[in-house]
Amino acid sequence: MFRAPLDDLVFQLRHVAGLAEVAALPGFPDGVDDLAEPILAEAAKLAEGEIAPLNEPGDRIGARLVDGGVVLPAGYREMFATFADGGWKALPFPEDIGGQNLPWALAFAVNEVFYAANLGFSNCPLLTQGAIEAVWHHGTADQQRRYLRHLTEGRWTGTMCLTEPQAGTDLGAVATRAVPDGDGWRLFGTKIYITFGEHDLADNIVHLALARLPDAPAGTKGLSMFVVPKRLVDADGRAGAPNDVRCLSLEHKLGSHVSPTCVLQFGEGDGAVAELVGEPHQGMRCMWTMMNQARLSVGLQGLAIAERAYQEARAYAHERVQGRRDGRPTAIVGHPDVRRMLMTMKSQIEAMRGVVLTAGAALDTATRHADADVRAAAQRRVELLTPIVKAGCTDLGVEVASMGVQVHGGMGYVEDCRAPQHLRDARITTIYEGTNGIQALDLAGRKLQMAGGELPVELFAEFRRELRGLEVDGWSDLVTPLRDALAGAEAATRWLQADHGADADAVAAGATPYLRLMAPTVGAFLLARAAHRAAAHGHPAAAAKRTTARFYANQVLPPASALVGAVTAGSRDLDAGLFAAP
Repeated sequence: MFRAPLDDLVFQLRHVAGLAEVAALPGFPDGVDDLAEPILAEAAKLAEGEIAPLNEPGDRIGARLVDGGVVLPAGYREMFATFADGGWKALPFPEDIGGQNLPWALAFAVNEVFYAANLGFSNCPLLTQGAIEAVWHHGTADQQRRYLRHLTEGRWTGTMCLTEPQAGTDLGAVATRAVPDGDGWRLFGTKIYITFGEHDLADNIVHLALARLPDAPAGTKGLSMFVVPKRLVDADGRAGAPNDVRCLSLEHKLGSHVSPTCVLQFGEGDGAVAELVGEPHQGMRCMWTMMNQARLSVGLQGLAIAERAYQEARAYAHERVQGRRDGRPTAIVGHPDVRRMLMTMKSQIEAMRGVVLTAGAALDTATRHADADVRAAAQRRVELLTPIVKAGCTDLGVEVASMGVQVHGGMGYVEDCRAPQHLRDARITTIYEGTNGIQALDLAGRKLQMAGGELPVELFAEFRRELRGLEVDGWSDLVTPLRDALAGAEAATRWLQADHGADADAVAAGATPYLRLMAPTVGAFLLARAAHRAAAHGHPAAAAKRTTARFYANQVLPPASALVGAVTAGSRDLDAGLFAAP
């Protein structure tokens, strides 16, 4: 049975992410920091009572294609209506477009609760959030008037339509055509892997699609973004006749069965009526607004499924009696190796939760702080943390879900328990919104070179200040491993920022090990921050936080720090006959 981790969410919002400072930023309503606990409690009530119970039938029955429409299992439409009526889709957006005007940090905490309750369903509000961002930042005033409130208030949902049969990561190969039609456009093309591209939850679906104008240059510079509604939208924002968009099929997937992954055909007849969003040939700029937000949210999905898998593994470990301890039958939680697995899961979840909420606080600061220099510094932090959140948390989701299967033993390999579903559901998160290899390339290649290489330098300087505070208070059990980890991260960073001459692939070869070094390093420092601040405030969980931070520093951090050699090895060992045809 799922229970929202409210205690740690509230603790980390207040003591790691700095919710009080975020709430004091310009434009937030008074008392936002005091609203966090009641808002999270209400989210937990909905998640535990209505959303989580649909997770198992959603996996077992899945989304079905019936007469060209997609039908979700019984209960989902009613649950979605309750979710939308509560305003949960639009927490961080302005009130004038139907939002709640709350911090992203708080929204991330709330969304973790919903995502953990039902990961497959969570794709629907996640993508709608991206569509809101795109129309809000790049749409015309008329488009904002006709679309945004429907999306924020939950009557309509949104999608991101990028991938085509011949164009996956290489969006420069997108071939969908946009043909002029009076003052508008008509689209012709096929999009694949479109999550929630068709469903029966809402009255309309707003597709954000990439396509090419007739005079478009080749590659990504020739892409434009379009709004393509499932049902045509009139001048007053009302949905009417069906558009020329059809779901041809659903993918049969490893997991996330309740989340319909669609093949969409735009323009089987006269063409799908479409509206240009932003300037011609600026589609990638518009799409990145959606993509960057989606990457943070997908990272949050990885964290959420890890929490769900951990809760069920912990409960099973207390229930399953096997073996003896001190001459008496014992539940398996009494065995040290099982406790090692559970502590590994728990510490990693708390570490990455700190990273996610810190990224949310940085996002709030970057958009609202009165000082332009502070906003710029916070935006640099968001840029640096985004690939760490996306890849670090989704790698974590897979690892923790797999470990959850291991805790269950043989039962974990049987579909009668939920452990296999969590592993199946988690697996896609490392792939979509840019595979984790792409996130690593973004971090090690692009992000380390931005702002003259200052992004990691600023982070490391902050961590050195954390170390000094720990040293002053005599926390040597954390200072030594953290200092060693920081030295390794700095050495790996300097190597990646250097000129590697003839070895053009050197940075790319070290990118994934670097990300797998950086994510636990950042997590370790935030766990130490959590423990240190809990002690300073006399928090009841102070002793447990210090134990968790120490376990992480001694058990999780050393293998990550050992990756410095892999980061700096270059590319010479990657070519052992792999280019020869099999």
